[in-house]
Amino acid sequence: MSQTVRTRPEGSGQPLSEAYDTALLDLDGVVYAGGSAIAYAVESLRTARAGGMHLAYVTNNALRTPSTVAVHLTALGVPAEADDVITSAQAVARLISEQVPAGARVLVIGGDGLRVALRERGLEPVESADDDPVAVVQGYGGPELPWGRFAEACYAIARGVPWFASNTDLTIPSARGIAPGNGAAVEVVRIATGAEPQVAGKPLPPMHRETILRTGAERPLVIGDRLDTDIEGAFNGAVDSLLVLTGVTDGAQLLAAPPQHRPTYVDADLRGLLTGQPEVVAAGDGAGGSDGSGGADGFRCGGWTATAGDGRLELEGEGEVLDGLRALCAAAWTAAGEGSCGLDGGKALARLGL
Repeated sequence: MSQTVRTRPEGSGQPLSEAYDTALLDLDGVVYAGGSAIAYAVESLRTARAGGMHLAYVTNNALRTPSTVAVHLTALGVPAEADDVITSAQAVARLISEQVPAGARVLVIGGDGLRVALRERGLEPVESADDDPVAVVQGYGGPELPWGRFAEACYAIARGVPWFASNTDLTIPSARGIAPGNGAAVEVVRIATGAEPQVAGKPLPPMHRETILRTGAERPLVIGDRLDTDIEGAFNGAVDSLLVLTGVTDGAQLLAAPPQHRPTYVDADLRGLLTGQPEVVAAGDGAGGSDGSGGADGFRCGGWTATAGDGRLELEGEGEVLDGLRALCAAAWTAAGEGSCGLDGGKALARLGL
């Protein structure tokens, strides 16, 4: 799929909750972290929902069932039903069901989310490599997942049983910081077996397909905190995205983003869903100004102007922090083209406190 290379965040004259019919929201790092709501998330989602936007919660975390997630969201103050939640467990269960007979046994390395999703697809979860499984599925099992579960996966894979993974996120946000995610556990099995799993979760197509099938979204907006899952998944699905800076992505990573990791919009948190987005424009009529490429005059957003050159990114002006970051993104992404920007943006980001 060929796509135009994004060289700046876009503007929107409408609140995003009005410009799009469905918000496809990541959970960890966007709505909550470590089980507690992220600042402004609950109020923003309630307002968007009251205004008519459909909210769907799309998570690579395969541990909990949709019902459990919906109960948690409702307890936080965001009314949700199980049908509003789409998990990588559901995506990987569909992927497996398309390749094995109905009623087949599947060895589960993970939590209840996987078991419920497999049963939904008419498959039988089992716990041992000696139970004659026709597939192995691995998903996040929480911090207490016993080491012996990885051994069961290895035994089955060594016998030629195909291996599936819900997702390969190396990390997961928690209340105490960044913890190992399912991708770290997948690496354990990969190293031990030399095998490669089929992966369903973001940013890969099976997860996007599952989400669209379950939501029926026509004008979806993907909202996430991770460039390599949420934003890349939106890119792969050819839909727009909003990056919020409440999770794992920092300013330096955003400036260095290659095309598939560049979001349509950037905002601090979910309050950005309720507002328009400021436009980033070429700063002047000098070189590059007439065609919007920025050139020597750089890019302007709000009271800030960002330029690229001499091995670094420069930022001048004052105003809202996020406007400065948006201008820097335009300068960095334009300089990088189809690659990843290697210019030093440390001093410019420091000016913004990022």
